[in-house]
Amino acid sequence: MFVLISVTIIAFISFNAAYLITSVVYRSHYKDSAIKIADTLSRNINISLSYIMQLSDKKNTLQNFIDTLNTSNSKLPYKTAIYRTNIVEILYGVKDNLKSHNLVKDTATTAKPQSELDGYTLKRFYPILATKDCISCHRNAIAGDVLAVAVIDFDLSPFITEAERKIAWIFFVLLPIPAILIGFVFIFANTKLLDGIKQFSDKVSSINEVKDLARLNIETSAVGFTEFQPIAEELNTFAHRIKNVAVDKEILEFEIRILERFIITSDVVRDWKEHVMNLLIEINKVIEAYALFSIFQVDDEVYDLEIFWYITPSQSSLDEFEKAVKQLVVSKQHSFKVSNIKIVHNLAFPYKNRCDLNIDTIILQTKTLILTVPQVGGVVGIGVQAEIASDAIKALIIDGVLTTLINVVGSIKAIYKYTKDLEYYATRDPLTNLYNQRIFWELLGYEINRAQRNKYKFSILIVDLDNFKTINDTYGHSFGDKYLRAIADTLYGAVRQGDILGRYGGDEFAIVLPEADEEQAYAVSQRIRESIDKLIVEAPDKSGVKATVSIGYAVYPVHADDAKDLFLFADTMMYKAKIKGKNTVIVPTETDITEVFKKTTDMMLKVIKAIEDKTVMPYFLPITTLTDDKDLMGYEVLGRIGMDGKIYTAREFIEIAEKTGTVSKLDQCLVERAFKVLHLKDFRKYIFINLSPKFLIIKEFIPFVVKTADQYGIAHDKIVFEISERDAVKNISLLEKFIMDMKFQGFIFALDEFGAGLSSIQMIKRLPVDFIKVSGDLIKSAVNNNIDMALLKAIVMFAKETNMTIIAKSVENENIAMIVKNSGVTYAQGYHIGLAEGDI
Repeated sequence: MFVLISVTIIAFISFNAAYLITSVVYRSHYKDSAIKIADTLSRNINISLSYIMQLSDKKNTLQNFIDTLNTSNSKLPYKTAIYRTNIVEILYGVKDNLKSHNLVKDTATTAKPQSELDGYTLKRFYPILATKDCISCHRNAIAGDVLAVAVIDFDLSPFITEAERKIAWIFFVLLPIPAILIGFVFIFANTKLLDGIKQFSDKVSSINEVKDLARLNIETSAVGFTEFQPIAEELNTFAHRIKNVAVDKEILEFEIRILERFIITSDVVRDWKEHVMNLLIEINKVIEAYALFSIFQVDDEVYDLEIFWYITPSQSSLDEFEKAVKQLVVSKQHSFKVSNIKIVHNLAFPYKNRCDLNIDTIILQTKTLILTVPQVGGVVGIGVQAEIASDAIKALIIDGVLTTLINVVGSIKAIYKYTKDLEYYATRDPLTNLYNQRIFWELLGYEINRAQRNKYKFSILIVDLDNFKTINDTYGHSFGDKYLRAIADTLYGAVRQGDILGRYGGDEFAIVLPEADEEQAYAVSQRIRESIDKLIVEAPDKSGVKATVSIGYAVYPVHADDAKDLFLFADTMMYKAKIKGKNTVIVPTETDITEVFKKTTDMMLKVIKAIEDKTVMPYFLPITTLTDDKDLMGYEVLGRIGMDGKIYTAREFIEIAEKTGTVSKLDQCLVERAFKVLHLKDFRKYIFINLSPKFLIIKEFIPFVVKTADQYGIAHDKIVFEISERDAVKNISLLEKFIMDMKFQGFIFALDEFGAGLSSIQMIKRLPVDFIKVSGDLIKSAVNNNIDMALLKAIVMFAKETNMTIIAKSVENENIAMIVKNSGVTYAQGYHIGLAEGDI
């Protein structure tokens, strides 16, 4: 339509322009012709006048000639008249009244012809000059003077009108011809243009991928107009540029689908190889990949090459793949030695159809990323063998994905290794490899339940080294560690098979003797004492250092039927052995039983009175950064009871409060007193509060905390409730619901004593906590023990990966603070950071 309108407008303009030009040209031509005719007539008049002046009767003949000229002739298109000038009028009088016409005067004056066009009327003024023959009659004139002016008046309108009518008629007759030409030109041009556009459209429509841009080669002949050549060239250049920089949507989706498979889930803690195998299976949902391999540095110049197969390879394929991978690895990292690479094959589907690969195909289809320095998890290389690697663009995507993949696989193995380490060292004392305090309590609880079901006795022994502090101060911590390991080995050799042996504290050990009554407990205790008494440990100065122990024991259910009471009784007996002179075993008597439980009863009464009188006092233990300025993060609230002029710590009354069921009221009183202090001091930082497991079954606790916090203006997101790992493992499902309910109110949580028990990893996976408080025993042990330090660093890395904040407990001196800080821990509490005080 555009072409038709354009051609029609151009034809209309051209047609009318031709008509106008023809009319103008004709008018101009007719005017010029009229002037020429007038000039001819004027010359003829001049000749006629010259002839008349030679006649005998010239006067009458001249007058008749002039009268004849002046007489109007309607048949002619012009009129003529002759006007005398002053020279003739002087001799012969005035004959006319048109001398006043300007052009007559100009003609008479200049002796040159003049013209005047008024519409279609043309006046031509022609001078009649005096000759020698005229002087005889016109004595006052000389040759060349203007004697008269001949005026020829042409009326051109009839002729021009007639000519224009004929021209219009001719153009009207010719009008269909341009219309026909317009149609022809339109059809031809439109067809040619549409064919070219269709060819161009077909080429553009065929582009579905970036690689199709190579086929977009537009030539002038494609549209049939050379004028489009610059456009075609620019389009070709543009397509070439896009082809070099563009990425297919399919390619991006391909990369996204692969990266989606790289999500690390909690399943990684079970088996890292299984996770990588599942990763390979997921990758095969996007591309066909036969194998994935990773290289780990396990020792200096010793490497593990783990190859994961999606399908079962033939033996020849295994051999060829090993050769190809070694060749690829060594070619990219010359420091690798083939002899130092240990190869392990892992099959995803052992019973799938076998495949046969040759070394050339493997090298062509394998993309690798080899590093010069081991990364997380010891990974130094990664590779994937897939047919798609032969596609240049997708191979480039795989190259980019390999960087992510090497981090994923390295992280998977690192998390797996660190998790296994955490699980092991969460149950063991890293120095002695005996059970640690937390797992000892769990095992003691299991033994009580078992003894209750099977109706038998068992015993618990508390063994404490004599004078260990003196030995440690004299010979140093390194010898102290050696001394403790020798004691542990001796204890292990002295107990029975199946007995539970744990390191309870620095120089204190606890032993559970299943199915052992009083006599057996005493016999084992004496055997331990005698074995330790014979022990001599060589000191750094080559001298022999002897060892002795003080031992107390208790028998279930003779002395107590509760784990805490049983331990308390045995511990009391051990201190009694110390008082008696050390290197001895105390046999409990009835008096001992009465005395121990009297102390318990007295403390129970003190707790009840403290709740009634509201004499529970909050003490605030600072938590700061490990920087020089010790920037305050918050406080942990500790409970104290003030009575009889003495301040009792929680260690002295908390177990009794839990046993008597008053701990919830005790904690409520403590929370209210603490919030009141914080309100008065306008404290806005974190406040950590230890929660008793009793609160899990107290429905009123959440409303109480919300109401009390709002009453004193304490922000909910600044209140951190600490959950003990020991308590969490007993009520995990109930605790999960409790935490979610509290979090809904805006409160946050910390897992206390992390790393001290077997269940640390399980708890951190299930409970949505925000802080991790690392066990004080682990912190102190990490100072001189590489295994504990590795475990601490593993916890730090784990916390960073899960976006949790680490707080180190029991930071008691500058040395511990520096070591803990270097391990990556940011916050700490302990004697070195600050003591608990009754005010902030």
